[in-house]
Order: sequence, then C-alpha cells, then structure tokens
Amino acid sequence: MIVAGHAVLIRNKNLSVDSSWALLDFQRGEPRFYIEHVRAGVEAAAADTESLLIFSGGPTRVDAGPRSEALSYHEVATHFSWWGHDEVARRAILEDFSRDSFENLLFGLCRFKEYAGVYPESVALVSWAFKERRFGLHREAVGYPAERFRYIGPNNPRDIEQALQSERNAIQAYTADPYSSSERFRQKRNDRNPFRRQNGYAISCPELKPLLDHEGPELYAGTLPW
Repeated sequence: MIVAGHAVLIRNKNLSVDSSWALLDFQRGEPRFYIEHVRAGVEAAAADTESLLIFSGGPTRVDAGPRSEALSYHEVATHFSWWGHDEVARRAILEDFSRDSFENLLFGLCRFKEYAGVYPESVALVSWAFKERRFGLHREAVGYPAERFRYIGPNNPRDIEQALQSERNAIQAYTADPYSSSERFRQKRNDRNPFRRQNGYAISCPELKPLLDHEGPELYAGTLPW
C-alpha cells in the first residue's frame, strides 16, 4: 500500500488549513484532500491485515526544512489517531526519497523490499483520482503486473479543469519519456531535492539496478523480480 505525498506539513495544528503546510500557489485549498488520501491509505491497510503501508515523498520544499512529505503524512495519520486503526501504525513506514509520481511507485517497491526482504505480492497506490492513467503508465514502465495493481483515487482538487489540462500535458510527456529521463524531468527532480539527498536503492535492491538506471524511451526488457 503506497500513499503518494504531495506537500510537506510544517505545523501540527489545524492540519486542514493552508498555513500548516508548505504549498505552491496551485495547491492552495488542498490540505483537506491530502488528509483524505492519508485516511484512504490507512483504511485500505486496515482492511488487509497483512499489508505494509508506505508513505512516499521526500523533503521537496526548502522553505519547509528537511521534513519529508512521507513524514508529514505519517504525522497526519498520528494526529487523527489512525482513524481508529492503531494497529496500522505498527506496519506503516516511510519512503522519503521520491520526488515525483514515477518514483513514488518505483521507490515504493524498493522500500518494501528493504523492509520486508521480498517484493510485494500486490500493490495498491493512493493519489488523486485524475492521476490514475499516469500511474498506469508508471506501472507499465516498471513492468509490474496489471492484475496485481490497484489504484485508489479518493478525490480530486477543486480546480479540476486546470488539473486535467496539466495532466494531459503530463500524460504526453510520460508517454514519450516513460522513465522521465529528459532534461525537463531531471531539472524538476533537482528542484524537488533542495537538500541534495541520494537514495541507496541500487544497493539494497541490486536486482533492480538495471531498471533504476534505464532511461528508455523503449520499455525495459530485462528480468524483473515480480
């Protein structure tokens, strides 16, 4: 179970208000929706007692300091007492290197392996409803079986028309560049890594190093552990 992060929490009171988060302009008014994403992940994990809940997202905002989106979402769940599912807290972990949606999925798989010693038998991913097609492209890029992948989109932002227009552009970009290897994507990731952190997934998941290094645009054709 992977919950993709979108923003960094900077205050632990009144979590639904903008001032408690480090937000970009287009994210104003969205915190209450992030809370719903966290709750959806917690409740889905509670329904599957053998699942591992992974909050995914790095420290993407320099003005928020070295706090990650993943830690922020974990703190949201803690603030709301895990919505009555305290047992989920004992199997909730952080993946705090991801800088975009592609890494949310791929690094989430890596983090599961780091923690559990094996790759997940199935994956459910929580994010915006309008991003389902995008994550379908990411799933294809990493070669994870469609029949073992489930998408959970609890909601959409208020300005859905603007979001859909932006998403159409993103879909075009990911279709042409499935592994987001172009300079445009690289710069975006650099901007979202202000503290210049480097993950170690090629070491902890050596069997995935060829995939982690693959730049496309052709789909990766090597052996995969799932």
